[in-house]
Amino acid sequence: MVKNIFKGRVLTLNLETIPLPNGSHIELEIIRHPGAAAMVPMKDDGTVVLIKQYRHAAGGFIYEIPAGKLHPGEDPKDCALRELEEEVGYKAAKLDLLSSLLTAPGFADEVIHIYLATGLTVGKQQLDHDEVLDVVEMPLDKALAMITDGTIRDAKTIVGVQMVYLRGRSKASKK
Repeated sequence: MVKNIFKGRVLTLNLETIPLPNGSHIELEIIRHPGAAAMVPMKDDGTVVLIKQYRHAAGGFIYEIPAGKLHPGEDPKDCALRELEEEVGYKAAKLDLLSSLLTAPGFADEVIHIYLATGLTVGKQQLDHDEVLDVVEMPLDKALAMITDGTIRDAKTIVGVQMVYLRGRSKASKK
């Protein structure tokens, strides 16, 4: 049984009665979300492109990789390419999937598809009216240090940046 509690622009909150694999039934508050796509934009020289964006729920500005909500039926790659240009003003020649992660599986069904975006060329930044951000470019090592020291706290950004680093290490070890 599903009882809708709230339906907003970004998410839906339901009260759902579900059977568990052990045969019992429980009532759960579940957030339904259409999913999102994010990308780690990497320039040819190893510079990573991040954004420092205002997030009210996080208490101010935080560092993030560019990301955006999927439109109904939208391919995550198309979303990633759209958001890359809209948020940071770059186009990518290539997207490689790094991970598709569950953001909070205890109460939400959101999946974020994270890509490595390479072959960057200048496009046109077109921020939405509610996007307050600065584009910040830095070496990958600096972004990793900002994760280590707690400056970067956004989960998708931590996963994306670390996946790029691990892929680089993996390729280097095969040489």
